[in-house]
Amino acid sequence: MKKIVVAIDSFKGCASSATLAEAVEEAVKEIIPACHVCKIPIADGGEGTVDALIQALQGERVSCRVEDPLRRPIEATYGWVKATRLAVIEMAAASGLPLLRPEERDVMRTSTRGVGQLITDAIHRGARHFLLGIGGSATNDAGTGMLRALGFRFLDKKGQEVPDGGAYLSEITDIDTTHILPELAECTFEVATDVSNPFYGPEGAAAVFAPQKGATPAQVPILDDGLRAFSTLVRKKNGIDLQQVPGSGAAGGLGGGCAVFLHARLASGIGIIRRLLHFDEQLAGADLVITGEGKVDAQTSRGKVVSGVIEAAQAAQVPVVILTGNCAEPSGWEASVPLFAIHPAPVSLEEAMDRQYTLRQTKRVVRSLLLLLERNPKEA
Repeated sequence: MKKIVVAIDSFKGCASSATLAEAVEEAVKEIIPACHVCKIPIADGGEGTVDALIQALQGERVSCRVEDPLRRPIEATYGWVKATRLAVIEMAAASGLPLLRPEERDVMRTSTRGVGQLITDAIHRGARHFLLGIGGSATNDAGTGMLRALGFRFLDKKGQEVPDGGAYLSEITDIDTTHILPELAECTFEVATDVSNPFYGPEGAAAVFAPQKGATPAQVPILDDGLRAFSTLVRKKNGIDLQQVPGSGAAGGLGGGCAVFLHARLASGIGIIRRLLHFDEQLAGADLVITGEGKVDAQTSRGKVVSGVIEAAQAAQVPVVILTGNCAEPSGWEASVPLFAIHPAPVSLEEAMDRQYTLRQTKRVVRSLLLLLERNPKEA
């Protein structure tokens, strides 16, 4: 083999995409010293997206002061690629559920304002293209908090500003856009999400996701009514039916808010990132693709990194294998793609999550795989 492409998602809480790729490269060089290893840090729009893209695109991580979901000051970071004026933002950095203790989860009041503050900081830095990863939200405010930070005003029937939070969406009767940042007209937005839920209703943002963010059974219908009312107002003022926008219910309706007011394109994160990284073109001349993620299960085939890499590899007619730490559940790939668990025997969760153990076992599996393929080249 002359060229191997490595595109492994991070093993969450254990090892980054880049670190895993380095471990694979070390193993390859031990068995096939002359082989070119093309390492592509990769993610799907969720955790690890900023790190993957700034490394691949020679960007940097920048920090700024924003407000957390309960509007307390925190430091948050995002990715900045000056050459292409691209900002890569994980909304969870400012408005994510992990920022709150369990007893603080109050989806009636939580706000996405911090996301808008990250966007504002990036705009002032010169960004004109944005990739927003919107997984892991603590909010159900339809993105109104984010939009407030960008100059939008949400008014009640008396012309007064409505407070932040999902509990107040039904009070909004007008949207004032006279003070929005003028630079927004020059900006393009892409939103990475693997959620296709509608804005409201039984499969909507409130019914499906709000309980995970602290909503009680009594609060869910209030939040859903607020989303319905906001959708009606948007349809009246903007002529867009949020309920018909796939993924509008993502991140408590943030997906819908981005689609309407930022004219964002909502799409599979791995699809967007494949394009940004020119991933498919990098498969030219490859003899093997190695991909993987911490846990391969039924979700893997639904817009995750592994599914996108396999799709590209199969289109290019390049053999592909999957590495994982856990494959206890069916993934849908077993019949067509070789899958290798890195653990040789049952191990404790603590050991499985140990970074050095994971990297050591990854190298062991890759060495064994390459020894097999080199001895049986027709299988490669």
